[in-house]
Amino acid sequence: MLVIIDYGVGNVRSVTNAFRHIGADIVVSCDPKTIQNAAGLILPGVGASGYAMQKVAPLADLICRQARAGKPLLGICLGYQILFDVSYEMGTYPCLGLIGGKVVPIPEGRTIPHMGWNFVEPAEGMQLFSGMEKGKHFAFANSFYAQVEDAKARVAATEYEGVTLTAAVEKGNIFGTQFHPEKSGSDGLNMLRNFVRICGVG
Repeated sequence: MLVIIDYGVGNVRSVTNAFRHIGADIVVSCDPKTIQNAAGLILPGVGASGYAMQKVAPLADLICRQARAGKPLLGICLGYQILFDVSYEMGTYPCLGLIGGKVVPIPEGRTIPHMGWNFVEPAEGMQLFSGMEKGKHFAFANSFYAQVEDAKARVAATEYEGVTLTAAVEKGNIFGTQFHPEKSGSDGLNMLRNFVRICGVG
């Protein structure tokens, strides 16, 4: 069983529908015992980091303990951004600190927000991209991005109006995508299938 953590910060339905579409055993819950019993965790989200951290606070320690104990964790969009140390979105907000790095604005002079499909180039060996042709397009919707400062992390990159942005990250059992795999067609669904396999339930 995989658990989508429903902490009140949006896009749970589309993520749930995508996992159900690929036949995953998925539950939507914020119950601590259910989270503890899961084979893997999905942390979705849309909006701003400060609000997300306020909403996830009652579960933050549990999520971090589970991830540090080796349970696979996938953060999507805002859920991905709060995996890092700190976000500078509408203030300065400490985040979960599972991956070293900071979330900062896309540099000025670009069209903000970044909306639409962009080509993503993964580093060698990234498990989420396993079995996929190298370089695919995925659906983005973001005004901030993560600057990864963790030597143990692997990074996938995308080019947006002349600047290189982090599109996805992996650090051991911790995974994150700035883009929305659940809205990225067959390639996004294949990525979710890879996460199901990583969790040992597919």
